[in-house]
Amino acid sequence: MIQETYQRAMKYAGAQHAQQLVPGTTANYLLHLSNVAMEVLMAHHHSNNFDLEYAIQLAILHDTIEDTSSTYADIKNLFGTKVADGVNALTKDESLPTKQAMMRDSLKKINAQSIEVGIVKLADRITNLQSPPPHWSAEKIKKYLEEAKLISKTLSNKNEYLNNRIELKISEYAKNMLN
Repeated sequence: MIQETYQRAMKYAGAQHAQQLVPGTTANYLLHLSNVAMEVLMAHHHSNNFDLEYAIQLAILHDTIEDTSSTYADIKNLFGTKVADGVNALTKDESLPTKQAMMRDSLKKINAQSIEVGIVKLADRITNLQSPPPHWSAEKIKKYLEEAKLISKTLSNKNEYLNNRIELKISEYAKNMLN
């Protein structure tokens, strides 16, 4: 059942992200993970043409390899190869020389996976398109916006609801950036 899958993934992610906060806040990182899962749930409500249980696992675990001591093997042993492959595709390759190269590589890996992986990437960026942390420079904010546009364009065929949501969030982010 999806509730048990959600709880199992959340328990693991909670332990892995225990000391992590949402950047620029005092909120525990589980807030971000639950918001990404909520975006996935809403997308499924609007169009149930994807595997919700798989997508929820990805939503909750998407940052474990990138931001914690979790490895691909850990995720594979606990959640299976399919989930580990999806989380791995959502993980930026830090060995690449630039953030732009990392994002392009990640989007290429995401598009090589099933639709659920792209749905989670869209949901993740939608959730992240809030007011930027106060310490971000104008240049960093602009680059983040351009990256969001690239994500939206590259993943435009994944889910109509999320594609509309990300375009709205990009528009709001750009408008707030100019203020």
